[in-house]
Formats: sequence, structure tokens, C-alpha cells
Amino acid sequence: MTTGKEKLADHIRNVTYLTDEQLELVLDYFKPSSHLRNEVLVEIGQVNDHMNFVVKGCVRIFFVRDDGLDMTRNITFENQFATGLASFISQNPSMEALQVLEDTQLLRISRKDFYYLLNLIGAWEKFFRKYLEYAYLNNLSIYHREIMKDAAERYKELLTMNPEIVKRLPNKIVASYLNMSPETLSRMKSKT
Repeated sequence: MTTGKEKLADHIRNVTYLTDEQLELVLDYFKPSSHLRNEVLVEIGQVNDHMNFVVKGCVRIFFVRDDGLDMTRNITFENQFATGLASFISQNPSMEALQVLEDTQLLRISRKDFYYLLNLIGAWEKFFRKYLEYAYLNNLSIYHREIMKDAAERYKELLTMNPEIVKRLPNKIVASYLNMSPETLSRMKSKT
């Protein structure tokens, strides 16, 4: 059975090359934590000081509109990072919240330790650059989806690109992710 640290090591190896010693050092800074379904990791207005690798479970990143409705920006499952990067980088209060949607196991590294490793290991800087590039492209894709596609196209694309979201999560969360009402999502689902 693969451990969480082995999964993280595989993920890092897929992004950049670290020597065995460097990889072991990096992994030592990631600490395991367990969280219960619906637990909020970072509240809006709180400074995000951890980067999270999802070993098991699911994390969503969301905003709350002025009318009180949640708008889910991103949903992350196993073997991916889930971090509110703007607050993590700037150390300003977060404009978005992070919440686990299932019982979740994470490996977490503090910002202080993460930046220490950036200064210590040149290849870790490459890892961070690749992560930032991925985050930028992902956000651009989300923005494009929102302005260029109607509700039916957004749902169809989700079923093709990431059906796990529809299979594992409640309609309210899926609808929030697709920027539509739960009723609209129900109509879409009934047509497929």
C-alpha cells in the first residue's frame, strides 16, 4: 500500500528532479493532518500559511458573493495540491476559503518551511514555478469557461474533463463550481 509521503514523492518527481537526499528533506517538512467532512481549513479573512497536498479526500476553494452564495473556484482530489495561493504568497487575508468536502488526509507544509526550502534547494524553486504555471493555466481555463460557455457546455465539459466531481460531490457544490443553480444542474443531469 502506498503511503501519503510516497504519493507526494511521486508527484514531486513528476514535476522536477530532486536528489534522494533533497527529496527526503522536502518530505520531512510535510506534516500529516486529518480533517472531517466540511471542516474549513482557511476562513475568508484569515491568512493562509500552509500548502496542502491531498492524500485522500477532497478540498474546495470558494468565495462568498455579496448575496451570500458560495462560488466554488476549484475542487481538488487525491494527489493534487490545494492551496489558496494569493494569501499564501502575499500573506494578506484570504479572499477565499478552503474547505474539505469529505473526510480528508493532507500533507501540509508551512509557508515558512516552504520558502526555506526554496532558498535551500534550487530544484524546489522549479517545482514552485511549475505549480504556479499550472495554477495560472487552471485559473485561465476556469475564467474562459465562465465567459465563453453556456450552462450546458460547462456541464458537458465537466463530465468529459473531471467526472469525479459529479460522481463524488453533492449537487449544490457541483452547481456552485459550474456557476449555475442546483435546479439548472438537476435539469442538465436529467438530460444525460
